[in-house]
Amino acid sequence: MKMMYLAAELVVGFILLFILVKFLGKKLINQITPFTFIAAIVLGELLGNALYDEKIGLRYIVFSMILWALLLFIVEILGQKFLPLRKVFEGKPSVLIHNGVLNREQLKKNRMNINQLQSLLRQSETFSIREVAYCYLEANGAISIMKKSPKQKLQQDDINLPAQTVHVPVTLIRDGELLPDELVDMNQNKEWLMNQLKMQGIDNYQDVFLAEWLEGDGLFVQTLEQVSAINK
Repeated sequence: MKMMYLAAELVVGFILLFILVKFLGKKLINQITPFTFIAAIVLGELLGNALYDEKIGLRYIVFSMILWALLLFIVEILGQKFLPLRKVFEGKPSVLIHNGVLNREQLKKNRMNINQLQSLLRQSETFSIREVAYCYLEANGAISIMKKSPKQKLQQDDINLPAQTVHVPVTLIRDGELLPDELVDMNQNKEWLMNQLKMQGIDNYQDVFLAEWLEGDGLFVQTLEQVSAINK
């Protein structure tokens, strides 16, 4: 008898979940915002926990899932009709790089560091911050990138260029801290780096937010003053 009742709950839960997902739309599946991500988890938990709790019957499963879906639908309608509520429910993109300059304040607000940003950029086939004109952190945690015009994608076959050696950029200073291991890997030392900085008018490496070396392109530097001034 218990097996039959569990089978009935599973069938009803399956059908109800299918209908609700269709009703709520692709936004819930894609988990566009942190809110929809949590909402999708809770919807699944409501069904999963109810199925294996002997004190909860079919009526409660149907009631709880429909009520949760209704609340999500109301939030969606309110977000579509009222812009201030849409910003509250969905949030808005954060500009992490503005016109080629890192936005330190936005990185702090989103609790991100340079390592995490560089990792996200590499996942988007961008291995150097110097290539980026604008970078947005979307509400779902993904990043959107607009590269500087010389760095836009172009196939070598399009202009009949011969294949060239590819170099990976190396971060030498991050958030005012020197990375000596990276210098060792390059067979360079601190004195060499300081000379490179002085050529760009910088006397103290602690004033540098990011310094990145790329073979054939030189040292790319952004100071703490530069990345802080963007929010003034």
